[in-house]
Formats: sequence, C-alpha cells, structure tokens
Amino acid sequence: MKLIDTHAHLDQIENLDRVLEAADQEGVESIVTVSVDLASCRKNLDIKKAAKAPHIYLALGMHPSDIDLEDLDACVELIRKEKSELVAIGEIGLDFWYQWVRKDSEKKDAQRKVFRTFLSLAKELDLPAIVHSRGTWRESFEMVRQIGLRKCEFHWYSGPLDVLKDILDGGYYISASPSLAYSPPSREAVHYAPMDRVMMETDSPVFYRMPDGGKEKEADEGFLAEPKDVFRTLKAYCQLKNVGEIDASEILNRNAREFFHLK
Repeated sequence: MKLIDTHAHLDQIENLDRVLEAADQEGVESIVTVSVDLASCRKNLDIKKAAKAPHIYLALGMHPSDIDLEDLDACVELIRKEKSELVAIGEIGLDFWYQWVRKDSEKKDAQRKVFRTFLSLAKELDLPAIVHSRGTWRESFEMVRQIGLRKCEFHWYSGPLDVLKDILDGGYYISASPSLAYSPPSREAVHYAPMDRVMMETDSPVFYRMPDGGKEKEADEGFLAEPKDVFRTLKAYCQLKNVGEIDASEILNRNAREFFHLK
C-alpha cells in the first residue's frame, strides 16, 4: 500500500536522508514539501532537486507566523521564476490564534496583505493554494472566495462546521494529520467531510501526542512526525470513518493526485 504525504516541512527535518529513506521503505509514494518563508523556499527547491525517493513535489509561500514584508517581493519573484517546479502555493494564510496577534492590528493587517498577495498569485499562475487558517477559519475562507481561487486546501482543518460546510460547498478540500487520533475538532471535521474532499498529511516535523484509551498521556509522551507517519493519519482516519485502509488509500491518494496534478 502506498500513500502520499500532502504536507511536510522537509527543510525543517534533521537527518533528512534517513527520514526520506524510512518514508520510502514504509511505502510513502511522494511528499509535498511546503515552505514558510523566503529561506525555506530556497532550501526546499534544493531538496526537491536533490531527492530521489520518495518523489518530492514543491509548494512555495509564506506562513502567516513567518511573514517578512521585506522579503515579500523577493518571494513572489522566486515563485514566478520557479513556477514550472511548483504544484501549489503554500503554506499561506492567516493565524490569529495567539492573543498577542489578536490584539495587534498591525500584525493582523500584515498577515492579510501577504495572504492576499499569494492568493492573487495562485490565481494568476493557476496553482492550488495550501491554506493555514487557525483561529481565522471564516475570514480565511472569505478571502479565498473573494479572490475567486479555483482550487484550495484548508490544511489540518479544525474549525467550525458551518465554515467547513461553506468550504466543501465551494469545491475546496481539507487535510488531516496524525492529530486525528486524539483531537476532537479534527475528528469532528473529518467525520463531517466526504472522503473525496480529504487528503492525508503529517505536517512533519510537528510533535504529536499519543492517544491512550481516549485519555491524553503526559505532554512529553508522543512522537516527532516524519513523512512515514502519514500511515498513522490513515489508520486514525479509517478507524474514525469505519472504512478499510486499502480502499481508503486509493481514494485519498487520488484526491491528492488530482488536486496537485501529480504524475
């Protein structure tokens, strides 16, 4: 059985050669590596060119928590230059989760400016967008809709179901991470979304807790995700949806191939 990890930060992973070898051995067919700032865009370009297996696909953009307005023009220029190497613009979006952002209008406006720039660029280049929307689910969706973007994935969606309904009605996708094993908001969203609108991811190298009979373990008990852990996501998905792993993997992989136009 093969799987596609649709969201990993390969530029942030230590011992990357070992991690990619482990992913290949476990059955990871391909990985979409996403970027968070200008430096990570450049590093991910190098990773894509050097990697042999699994197949690496590339998304370039600025994460809302890592925006640097001084680098914005350079990042846009790099994306235009490397368009043929890209399968998506990302990771982009809004994140007002933390109080120090919610109370700072300048920080919020800067995020909106950068998000709008990259959404417009995605539309211009006819590329899908990978959207981060933590704590700003409604506003992020409305900005995507206003721009008129054709293809968009709301990555690791854990927001309200009314916004999720609008996302799905708009023809957009969500993705699920290993948090699906224990996170009520993630489980609720994935339970609601039809299988043909969901993709599997790890968001490596995020640290995840370990579920323990429905109760959380100590905060330091868990694992640092690698792309091979996309199989954890699949397992949690199939248990939640009561479907077989082989049948589910075929549909979920097809979603990823069609969304990103993977070979």
